[in-house]
Amino acid sequence: MLGRHGEAVERRINQLVSEGAAARIWRRDAAFWGGDAARAASVSNRLGWLDVARDMLQRADEIDRFATEIRDSGFTDAVLLGMGGSSLAPEVFRQSFARDETYPELHVLDTTDPASILAVESRIDATRTLFFVSSKSGGTIEPNALFAYFYERVGYKPVGAALTDTSPGANFVAITDDGSPLIETARSHGFRRIFTNPSDIGGRYSALSYFGLVPAAVAGINVRRLLERALAAMEQAQSDDSDALRLGAMLGEFATQGRDKATFLVSPEVGSFGLWLEQLIAESTGKAGTGILPVAGEPPGSPLKYGDDRVFVQIRFEGGYDAEVDAVAGAVMAEGFPVAVIDMEDAYDLGAEMFRWEFAVAVAGQVLGINPFDEPNVQESKDNTNRVLADFAETGTLDVPRIDGGVPTALWPGREPDRDIVHPVQSLLAHVGEGDYLAITAYVQQTPSADDAFADMRAVVRDALGCATTLGYGPRLLHSTGQLHKGGPPKGVFLQVTVTDEPDLAVPGRPFTFGQLKRAQAIGDFESLASHGRPVLRVHLGADVETGLAALRAAVRTALRQPAAGGRR
Repeated sequence: MLGRHGEAVERRINQLVSEGAAARIWRRDAAFWGGDAARAASVSNRLGWLDVARDMLQRADEIDRFATEIRDSGFTDAVLLGMGGSSLAPEVFRQSFARDETYPELHVLDTTDPASILAVESRIDATRTLFFVSSKSGGTIEPNALFAYFYERVGYKPVGAALTDTSPGANFVAITDDGSPLIETARSHGFRRIFTNPSDIGGRYSALSYFGLVPAAVAGINVRRLLERALAAMEQAQSDDSDALRLGAMLGEFATQGRDKATFLVSPEVGSFGLWLEQLIAESTGKAGTGILPVAGEPPGSPLKYGDDRVFVQIRFEGGYDAEVDAVAGAVMAEGFPVAVIDMEDAYDLGAEMFRWEFAVAVAGQVLGINPFDEPNVQESKDNTNRVLADFAETGTLDVPRIDGGVPTALWPGREPDRDIVHPVQSLLAHVGEGDYLAITAYVQQTPSADDAFADMRAVVRDALGCATTLGYGPRLLHSTGQLHKGGPPKGVFLQVTVTDEPDLAVPGRPFTFGQLKRAQAIGDFESLASHGRPVLRVHLGADVETGLAALRAAVRTALRQPAAGGRR
């Protein structure tokens, strides 16, 4: 349903077909994505996702046997400790499928936020919980810190009727790549199982591998059915002008025309799918000064409030008609915006959709002339975090003094803290020009009240300035949209939100707490954005998060009633 915009997309599709795009992708022709020998080598080592669903279907019995073992051993809960590509697919599965109470309840921890860790800990009995330590590299700081914490919590448990192994390691499972240091950690700590994933699959392309499937199976989800849906999508994607290729051509072509804000209107039944799409699209395309901004979870609005930089994707769920989502899709279509509509039969269609979107984003990357399988700016924030922590170890000072009082405080790069947050917010929003977006990067616990506060800010900014808005919770966002923030088009305006973590939690064996680690990650991200010349303001809420959020919400509304002069363009 592309209307007057369809002609350019059809030309792009015809070009891809004439170049033999589908056949070249399936024969793993790295030259399809252009570039030099180094790019070709990088691409060649990241194409395992093309066949992984077929490979995993051959291992479905193995995965099912493991899930049955866990269920029959008396585990009541399962907690996944991971970040980005290691955690987002399990989170989507967890939220999209009805709970099977005969299997352990699945929880996902992809944060260093102390309050979030405590919230999960309060809902489980650690001694009767299976913990997945999921990390492709095995060296990611967040899952390693979470493993140290929960390994200590499991401790030396007494022999019980169901859980008869007294070693804490029996409560842990590793999912990682061959050769990663996590394998040695798992062996030395007596982990129950090590799942070694194919190493030629990038994290964000790993949903249909052990990383996504083993936690899903342990939660009682039929992974064979997921994989069968994925295989059907694989077969369809081998045609010259498949739906997957057409979707990728559309996304890439519109981005070259300036419609680089892919806005998702998703039925609530699979609403969390937007989180997974967010990482896949942003981290794959946001580099070399180009990219597609995925806009997920933005409150629906009037089509008159959307800019010409938007393309919409509606994902509909059979039997789950949502009047508000459908009304917005119809309204923007009537106004002439391009809208792609995807129908899902049920949650098991996630298998098909995950493959379809992986293929489409690979095609979009070719259209944009970039390598869709690397993430050159992700390491940058990790390095900044490590540097901040090293400075902390040496000096004992982690942050700007005088920001942890009871009053929200604004911090600009290189300026003194400001207790009046209205004028800094006003100045930040004055940087929003045509085609820009506001990104809220929130290093706070995700709660319904926080979601509501940020949703209100996004709607108000969108309606006042006509710009796209995104929300990412840190540090998850560093493994997701963070790549596009630094490496993508210089169109982002960034509002970072931090808090004082009280109470805090120690990280066993480390000279910092979880709260200090999260603060270091926020500082590193802030400094990285500033170094790339992105307009960025940090608002520190203090320890009273609810009061601080209310003050920030009011400041955004006040700032937009009193617009500052100027702007970036």
